[in-house]
Amino acid sequence: MLQSAIVVTYIGASKGAQSRKLNGSSMKPAPLNNCSVSFLMAAVFMDVQGESKMTRLHDVYRPSLALLTDLYELTMAHGYWKAGVEEDAVFHLFFRRHPFSGGFSVACGLAEAVDYIREYRFSEEDIEYLSTLTGNDGASLFEKEFLQALRGLDPCCDVDAIPEGTIVFPHEPLIRVSGPLLQCQLLETPLLNVVNFQTLVATKAARICLAAQGDPVLEFGLRRAQSAGGGLAASRAAFIGGCEATSNVLAGRLYGIPVRGTHAHSWVMAFDGELEAFDAYARAMPNNCIFLVDTYNTLKGVRNALTVGRRLREQGYDLGGIRLDSGDLAYLSVEARRMLDEEGFVRTAIVASNELDERIIASLKEQGAAVGVWGVGTRLVTGGDEPALGGVYKLGALRRPGGEWRPKIKLSEQAVKTSNPGVLQVRRYVGSEGFVADVIYDETLGIEHGRTMIDPLDSTRRKKLPPAPGYADLLVPIFRSGRVVYQSPEIHAIRERARSQMSLLHSGVKRFVNPHRYPVGLEERLHEMKTRLILEARGLTG
Repeated sequence: MLQSAIVVTYIGASKGAQSRKLNGSSMKPAPLNNCSVSFLMAAVFMDVQGESKMTRLHDVYRPSLALLTDLYELTMAHGYWKAGVEEDAVFHLFFRRHPFSGGFSVACGLAEAVDYIREYRFSEEDIEYLSTLTGNDGASLFEKEFLQALRGLDPCCDVDAIPEGTIVFPHEPLIRVSGPLLQCQLLETPLLNVVNFQTLVATKAARICLAAQGDPVLEFGLRRAQSAGGGLAASRAAFIGGCEATSNVLAGRLYGIPVRGTHAHSWVMAFDGELEAFDAYARAMPNNCIFLVDTYNTLKGVRNALTVGRRLREQGYDLGGIRLDSGDLAYLSVEARRMLDEEGFVRTAIVASNELDERIIASLKEQGAAVGVWGVGTRLVTGGDEPALGGVYKLGALRRPGGEWRPKIKLSEQAVKTSNPGVLQVRRYVGSEGFVADVIYDETLGIEHGRTMIDPLDSTRRKKLPPAPGYADLLVPIFRSGRVVYQSPEIHAIRERARSQMSLLHSGVKRFVNPHRYPVGLEERLHEMKTRLILEARGLTG
């Protein structure tokens, strides 16, 4: 599901906007997929006559999501159409630095990007809305003929992408889109919306799972997520990044993620005493008992949990666990573990929560905390200390019909913001001990073994490409001429890919503090072409 911070923007965009009731013909059921899950999320209420109505959520989460974009994508598209531009283009989606000051990132969001492109159409309601927009002079912003062209738009782009769950690095294209310039331009914002957020959360989850050192990590973030859509996207990405399960039941249904959860403090407070509350829960759900023990006094809560645990055993059940949600988690977990073990509850898990992230978990591990399961919410599903991945979408090349690709470059006073030109691919070299290096090359120039790769930000940093045959090109075909040619793996396979990829990454790259910089460079001829284009653009060639 698309990240849905857009809800606030949409509702506040037009003071006079009214929620429209769709007619019968526009309410045909859509097949359930990740892009049309909107029908599940539309809130329904009843009016005084008993007729079902849709709230404004349905105006946003609807079958047509072509307007999930920035206005400037449409104004540029109008400009291309008006100028008669018929060139093909290549765009690359990439990021410039790892989030969380880390040494790696986990690619995520491709399956939902595929769904978005596959279902891309402008509805009649979209066209009607666009026809109401005006320019500075009060006249229509878009010409009727252009809107008519949008009405019949059927994307015919080629799309290549790095599969989800792959470890990726700055400057490497995660997605490459080629085709008519106008169409490629329109895909910029929605692709960034999907991939930026899910890659951010999958990366955070992978880091948290590293800190947990093999202990299960549960994603508990729905109540703190940026809206319903953001919660679904975060649950999906967190599972791919390594979490064992989620508290998000809808994500469990839609994506096949295991769901976990027992009770909150309110359950305990609803009874006269904590022991009575635990006992009542055990009678109701004896096969799902993880008691939250810190409502009043944590260690007394552990003793009450043990009392009910003994009663469960008499009935043929076991105490699944206790949860610590406040206080000194290191001290309390050690004391709780001692108490549980002394009573023979050695298999009863201690679950910890309370504003956790990878650094806090790593610290608790160093302190000898006896926690066996980690519940992580806010700082996972929001990104915590870094709530956005800075992914961008840049033009790499243009060509006229039947012509050759002409590389394009964007300059900047900051070297990191100067784009890489061409039709880019990423080749990853793999040795007996894991990943060796990644080289970005231009498909029109090719690549030769034994040549040199050059750091895109420091031309003095160079490395010879390995002559061994152990390599793979990371971008694979997803769409050809607008038709899907790629079958996305199911989510458990994507999660396993991420786990396998992490095992091939050097431990120094996975450090949280001053991680080792994994070698990524431009193929020598691509570097030479980029340098030439920079000099030409700055008027420094003879």
